[in-house]
Amino acid sequence: MPNYDDVIERMTRSLAKTTVRRSLLRTLGSLLVGAAALPLLPVARGQSAGKESGDPASCDYWRYCAIDGFLCACCGGTVSVCPPGTEPAPVTWVGTCHNAADGHDYIVSYNDCCGKSSCGRCLCNRNEGDRPLYMPGKSNDYNWCVGSQANLPYHCTVSRIVGMVTE
Repeated sequence: MPNYDDVIERMTRSLAKTTVRRSLLRTLGSLLVGAAALPLLPVARGQSAGKESGDPASCDYWRYCAIDGFLCACCGGTVSVCPPGTEPAPVTWVGTCHNAADGHDYIVSYNDCCGKSSCGRCLCNRNEGDRPLYMPGKSNDYNWCVGSQANLPYHCTVSRIVGMVTE
């Protein structure tokens, strides 16, 4: 029966005779440099539409097919980011909008931005796919800011692409 300590010792000595310390340091250095460069690689950070066309400050913009409210793009924010001083409501409604520029349908989440009084600019009320109030996730007739912890006032609405419709 072989003594495992002797076998391990022979293997370690054999490895030490054939391996140079510089190659070990070179390998470790390469691994460290590679690990440091890893965050620089491109990463898909979310769903985006293939081609964007149209004016985000216009009610006719393709992402606004089921929107009801003031456009944040006119109120200091963007099509998908709330303006400074506001925060997105914790609950949303969704719609499915067709982007004519790339021919695909996208699932769009509409978030009310809460925290300031109503923006009052670029009111848009499109009801494509709107459902009755008893189907809240598909209804745009709620003030979704009532779901926030502090019951903040409604300011404007953003639209975020959350996925592409695949059949």
